[in-house]
Amino acid sequence: MPDNYTISADKTKLQIDEIQKLMQQTYWAKKRSKEISEKAIDHSACYGVYDQNDLQIGFARVITDYVTTFYLCDVIIDKEHRGKGLGKRLVTQITEDEAFIDLYGLMVTSNAHRFYEPLGFKRDSRIFMHKPVKRRQTQPKTTNNEI
Repeated sequence: MPDNYTISADKTKLQIDEIQKLMQQTYWAKKRSKEISEKAIDHSACYGVYDQNDLQIGFARVITDYVTTFYLCDVIIDKEHRGKGLGKRLVTQITEDEAFIDLYGLMVTSNAHRFYEPLGFKRDSRIFMHKPVKRRQTQPKTTNNEI
C-alpha cells in the first residue's frame, strides 16, 4: 500500500457523503439511502481508507458479536484509487485486527471470489444459506431496534 494512504477504525473520521458516493459505485448498495447508511454505520465496526488530503476513498463495515463471528460487508475502494493494493490492505487489517482475528469470518460476493480467496476466505456453497429481504408494502414506524 502506498505511504500516502491511511486506514482507520475511528468512526469520527468517517465522511458519510463520501461513503454515499462510494456506495453508488457498487451493485449491492447503489440505492441505499443516506439514512440507512448512517444506521448501518452506527451498528457496525467501520473502517475508512483516506488519501493524503484525508479524503475518504475507501470503506468497509464489520457486523459482529465480538465473540464468535464477524460478517465483512460494504468493502469498497473508489474506482480512481484501485489497483494500488488498498482493498487487500483494508481486508487484511480488518481480518488481523485483535477484535476479529480469532473469530469465524463470513462475507458474501457475487463476483470477487478471486480477490478474497488469497486473503483467507473460502468458497463454501454447501453450508451457506440466506434469507432475501422481504419488503413490506407499507412502511411501519421505525424503532430504535430497526436497522
